[in-house]
Amino acid sequence: MSYEVENLEHSMAKITIEVSADVFEAAVVKAYNKNKNRISLPGFRKGKAPRKLIEKQYGSNIFYEDAAEIAVPEAYREAAKECGLDIVSRPEIDIVEIESGKPFVFTATVAVKPEAKLGQYKGIEVDKQEVKILAADVNAEIDRVREQNSRIMTVDDREIEMNDIAVIDYEGFLDGVPFEGGKGEDYSLTIGSHTFIDTFEDQLIGKKPGDEVDVNVTFPEEYHSEELKGKPVTFKVVIKEVKVKELPEADDEFASEVSEFETMKEYKASVKKMLTDRRKAQVNAEKEDQALEKVMELAEVEMPGPMVEEQVSQMINEFASRLGQQGLSIDQYMQMTGMQPQMLMDQMRPEAEKRIKSRLVLEAVAKAENITATEEDIDEQLKKMAEMYHMDVEKLKESMGEEDKKQVAEDVMVEKAAEFLVKESVEVEAAAEEKEEE
Repeated sequence: MSYEVENLEHSMAKITIEVSADVFEAAVVKAYNKNKNRISLPGFRKGKAPRKLIEKQYGSNIFYEDAAEIAVPEAYREAAKECGLDIVSRPEIDIVEIESGKPFVFTATVAVKPEAKLGQYKGIEVDKQEVKILAADVNAEIDRVREQNSRIMTVDDREIEMNDIAVIDYEGFLDGVPFEGGKGEDYSLTIGSHTFIDTFEDQLIGKKPGDEVDVNVTFPEEYHSEELKGKPVTFKVVIKEVKVKELPEADDEFASEVSEFETMKEYKASVKKMLTDRRKAQVNAEKEDQALEKVMELAEVEMPGPMVEEQVSQMINEFASRLGQQGLSIDQYMQMTGMQPQMLMDQMRPEAEKRIKSRLVLEAVAKAENITATEEDIDEQLKKMAEMYHMDVEKLKESMGEEDKKQVAEDVMVEKAAEFLVKESVEVEAAAEEKEEE
C-alpha cells in the first residue's frame, strides 16, 4: 500500500491510495468465496462453479464491488494512520482504477481539523458577580431537605387548607353531559399546585372528607380540546380523604439525621459553605461562557462541512441514547413530533458548529500559551470519571486504549485553557438593565 496526500481548500484533503495487485487479488478471492454459493452455472451445483467460468459468464468485474468493500477499509485505515493528518470526518471514497492484474487505486476525501486564528483572548471583559449567600438562602435549602424528609399524614378533624393533599373522585359536565377525559378516581390533588384549571383547587378549601362539591370553572381559550376551550363546566367532586405533609422540626435531631453534624448550628454552617461553593462554581462557569463567547467572536475559524455533519451525527446519536433511556426510540420521537430527519439535523447544526468552534478556539489558546495536561491533571480527571461510572480507577485505566487516554489529556488541556481565559479576564460592572433583571 502506498499513498499521496493533496491538500484542498476549506480544510479538506484528498488521499490517493494504491493497493498492490496481489493484495487486491486476495480481496477478489474473498469476494468470490463470499458470493459463490449464490451463483448458478449450468452443469455445476451452487457454490461449485469455478471463479474463471463465472467471470467469463458474467464479466471479469463481477466481484470487483465486493472486493473493493473488502480492500478499502484496511487500506484507508493504514493510510490515515501513516499520513499524519488530523482527520475529523468519514472519508468520501472514489474508485480511480480497478482492473485485474493491476494495482487498485482509490481516493479518500476527508476533512482535516482546522486551526483557529485567535484575535484578542486576554483581558476579555466579563460581568462582575457577587458570591453572597443570605440567611434566607440557607433556610430555603434546609426547608427543601425538610420537604424531602417529610411524612404524609391523613387528617379527619379539620377542613381542607392551602397546601393540603385532597384525595378526590371527580367527573366533569358540559351543559349537563359528561365529557371525555373529565373523570378521575382517587386522585391526589395538592391544593395550591395549580394542577387543575381556573379556581378548581380554591373551591375545595374549607371542605371536609365525605363532602360532595360542585366545582364551577371555565376552560382557557387556548385549551387543546375544541369542544372545551373557553367553555364553563361543572365538576362533581367527592372528597374522600385529606392529607397533610408533616415536615420534621429544624432542630439538632434533624441535623444529625440528615448530615454528619450533631447540631443545627454546624449543619447550617455546612449548608452555607455548600451553597457558597455551588455559587462560586456557577459564577465561574458563567464567566467562562462569557469569555469564551467573546473570544470566539474575535477568532477566525473555518469549519469544513463534513466536520460539522460528523458532529451533527454524533449529537443525534447522543439524543437517541437519551430518548432510549426514557423508553423511546428516535423513530417514535419523529412520529410523535412530526419531525423529519433533515429537520432534526438542521435544528442541531447551529449547536454543532458552536461546539466545534469553541473546542478549536480553546485548543488554539492552549497552544498559544503552551498549556498542557500533566500526569497529575490526567489522574485527577480519571478519578472523577471513575466516580461517575462507579468504577475502580485502576480498572478504568486498564480498560482505556491509547486513543482514549489521549482524548482525556486533550479534554483536560481544553478545560485548563477555559480556566486561563477566566484568569486573564477583566471584571466589569454589569449593565444597569442586567442588574435590574437580576
